[in-house]
Amino acid sequence: MSTNPYHSLLQHLANCPDSADIEALFRALLTEKEQQEIANRIRIFDLLARGVTQREISEQLGVGIATVSRGAKAMQAHDVSALLATHRESA
Repeated sequence: MSTNPYHSLLQHLANCPDSADIEALFRALLTEKEQQEIANRIRIFDLLARGVTQREISEQLGVGIATVSRGAKAMQAHDVSALLATHRESA
């Protein structure tokens, strides 16, 4: 097990056999607000990948335009497009 706390978290998530276990771990680790913020970030990534404008995303999700802009910058900086495409295809 890694001594880096973040890598340790990733290892725990990778070891979860199914989504119910991941959900239980997230419920234990994160507040409801933190869970919602992560879910919104993923939704922002997905909507941006589908070509929805930042303003429309802000309105759809009920979050500020700055939140969407930060999500767009993070998506661009970390190039998660391929990961999102893989997720959409398997969903």
